[in-house]
Amino acid sequence: MKKNVTIKEIGKRLNLSFSTISRALHKHPGISLATQQLVMETADEMGYLPNQKAIFFKQGRTFNIGVILPELSESFFSAAISAIEDIAYKNNYVITVAQSHDDQKREKQMVEQMKSSGVDGLLVSVAKNTMDFDHFEQLKKSIIPVVYFDRIPPIENIHYVTCNIKKGSMETVDFLVKRGHKHIAFINGPRKLWESKQRKEGYLKGLKKNSLEFDPFLVMNCDLTKEGVVMTLETLLKRRLKPTAIIAFSDDVASFAIGHALKLGIRVNEEIEFASFANSPISKYIEFPPLASVEHFPSEQGQKAIDALLHLIQNNNSTEQYFFNTLVDPVLVQHIGK
Repeated sequence: MKKNVTIKEIGKRLNLSFSTISRALHKHPGISLATQQLVMETADEMGYLPNQKAIFFKQGRTFNIGVILPELSESFFSAAISAIEDIAYKNNYVITVAQSHDDQKREKQMVEQMKSSGVDGLLVSVAKNTMDFDHFEQLKKSIIPVVYFDRIPPIENIHYVTCNIKKGSMETVDFLVKRGHKHIAFINGPRKLWESKQRKEGYLKGLKKNSLEFDPFLVMNCDLTKEGVVMTLETLLKRRLKPTAIIAFSDDVASFAIGHALKLGIRVNEEIEFASFANSPISKYIEFPPLASVEHFPSEQGQKAIDALLHLIQNNNSTEQYFFNTLVDPVLVQHIGK
């Protein structure tokens, strides 16, 4: 394996001292332009590569940003990462992406590994199965700036960018009520998930706004797996007052529920209408999409999150007790039945 060319070897070729070569490579004003050009050309000819670790050490940065997210295969996160990477590149940063696969233990390990690797900052979207948030509390004591996006932990004094889910949930209820529904069920996510709480709060506000009585038997939490959604749907269908509309935690949850409803012989979006969150691109191509879905704007969330993080990095994580808390406005997108 060919070894990297050293400054000493360039000096030997040109019969110049180590310090002269080093200063010429860094365009020191004490070195003539002619010597600088000669050294640069020789270094290029010999295939010299600067020691990035040494440069980063001198600057006190690695120019690497860590991103921890649940699943890169999800359309939301792939769109967010694309936006994050684009802005990182324009600011001479690279990103290191780690997937938690919605596993709390793995997420904790990823946080520790990112801290140990010396990233300049972290962007995090929390795993749906995380129930203990101590690793994020510990991050607050670190010098590494952290900005959470989309799924944020229920802890105080953090920087985050997320969608105004509460507003989106309330607008979804409004939409279904206008279509004549009074018995609106909700297949929600895990209880401890911040997004689940926001969805439920918006749902309750929507019911109250439309003078509808809250029926606790029409709201159920599940683990968001296909099996969990199927069990939840079957339970809802056994209620004395069967729902005529169902709001699902996400398009994936809606897809699982719709698929099982069809197997049960239910006329989807006739007997029971569905609405959901995420507005995934796949909704445009499936035969029975949810009637409407709340757009979360992943690219905008990603852009705002990395902009905030870069600001924190450039200001050495000091915002004088100010925290970036950004809510992106949702839009309820109708797929059919406009």
